[in-house]
Amino acid sequence: MNANHHESSGPSRTQQITLRGPAELADALPFVLGFHPTDSVVLVALHGEHGRFGGRVRLGIPRSPREWASTADHLAECLVEGSSRTGTRPDGIVVFLCQDPAPGETGRRVMERLRPFAQRLRTACGALDIPVYEALCITDGLYFSYCCPDQRCCPPDGTPLALSGTSVMAAAATYAGVQVRGSLRDMEARLKPRGGPGDEEQRAALDASAASIVPRILEGAEGQGREEVREATLRLAREILRRFVNPKSPNNPKSPNNPKSPNNPKAPNGPGSQAGAAGELSTARPVRPVVPARFARATTVAADDAADDALITADEAAALVLGLQDRVTRDRAAEWMEGWEGTAALRLWRVLARRCVTPYQEHAAAPLTLAGWTAWSTGDEPTARVALGLALDADPEYVFARLLHQACNEGLDPESLRSCLRSERDARAAAEQETPPPSRRVRMRATRRPGTPLTLRKPGRQTGGSERRATAGVRPGGPASGRPGSGTPRHGGQRGSRSDR
Repeated sequence: MNANHHESSGPSRTQQITLRGPAELADALPFVLGFHPTDSVVLVALHGEHGRFGGRVRLGIPRSPREWASTADHLAECLVEGSSRTGTRPDGIVVFLCQDPAPGETGRRVMERLRPFAQRLRTACGALDIPVYEALCITDGLYFSYCCPDQRCCPPDGTPLALSGTSVMAAAATYAGVQVRGSLRDMEARLKPRGGPGDEEQRAALDASAASIVPRILEGAEGQGREEVREATLRLAREILRRFVNPKSPNNPKSPNNPKSPNNPKAPNGPGSQAGAAGELSTARPVRPVVPARFARATTVAADDAADDALITADEAAALVLGLQDRVTRDRAAEWMEGWEGTAALRLWRVLARRCVTPYQEHAAAPLTLAGWTAWSTGDEPTARVALGLALDADPEYVFARLLHQACNEGLDPESLRSCLRSERDARAAAEQETPPPSRRVRMRATRRPGTPLTLRKPGRQTGGSERRATAGVRPGGPASGRPGSGTPRHGGQRGSRSDR
């Protein structure tokens, strides 16, 4: 459930927009949430004499009507308690039920089917002495009112929604720079496995990585194996971040500069070979077909995600998914939260979440949580809430996701956590400059001849793809520190290792 109290995904507080009637309320909902809710029940708190929008909660509509009563009570209590904790008790509530028709079902049939749920929500809010000013059902491009008896403004067959971008709310949101990021279903699809012939290859790669990585973690002397896996994971992740920024990198498996790439002019059947001569024009920018405006963004997003997927092999994705199950590795990766690193990291975490195919769904909690944190840190709160909600679906006990989800929904400033992560990163870098890594000290003691004075090489600044080594147990502060790790990996056969959350 997304208890989205005090969202920033809306017009600034200095702007006042007056909404008149159910039509403008229905049109405003995507701008309030930052996306078009699909298969969702949304409650929005109203405050003051003029009904100022306050906190809101969202939850998927339960499939079984037997769950409607308990869900209604829980949502009403969550909204009222959250609003009271962060401000004032609501003076009223607006209810939205959003669901697409099933095959062969009409919008009016959806409205009638959900009517008992709407009535139960009104009763639950009334039990807390808070009236429901309006309850709307939005389906099939129509809206229906459960409260308005006037058929002139709310006919029983529904009223068409306003054309996208033509309302006062849309104009104000555009002026304020507020974006509606498609539908909730589309946002979730970017973070879930898509199915298809590639799943079997990814599953085999995950099995192979689990068989390789878990023994190294469990059988290594005094955590040496775990440290080696940690450094290898972070080194590979950094390499892929640079690959996202520069897709033509020689390390990119699809790069024309890669000797094994079919795009290499010197490769067999490449553009420069006789067989590939006809493909020389492929270096031009591809021409995309013209699509309707409402599908343009979805088409662009799908193309961008497909391009990101092509930059990471199944083996690389498997190694990163397994490596991120280690708490310290995950917390180190959370430091990529700003600038070009934050942008590239969000793309990487999305790819890894899509690669967590059956039976590795639970492993998606780590990349989903990192996606949520990176999105929140870069100001994309709607995406952060969706990613963190999916992380909790994958593993309800994942502590980092729970704490981030709560902090994001309560409107806290992510800068406090960013400052902690920067401090830990700077402290680790300073310690590495003063003290050589433990592995180097061991190697020098083993090779030093008796009676020869011990000399240390002056530590220099590391460049290129080399990864800084961190002392075991170092982890960023902030939400992740709420649950100290035991250091013992959690394993379960082929599914790999999870070393804490």
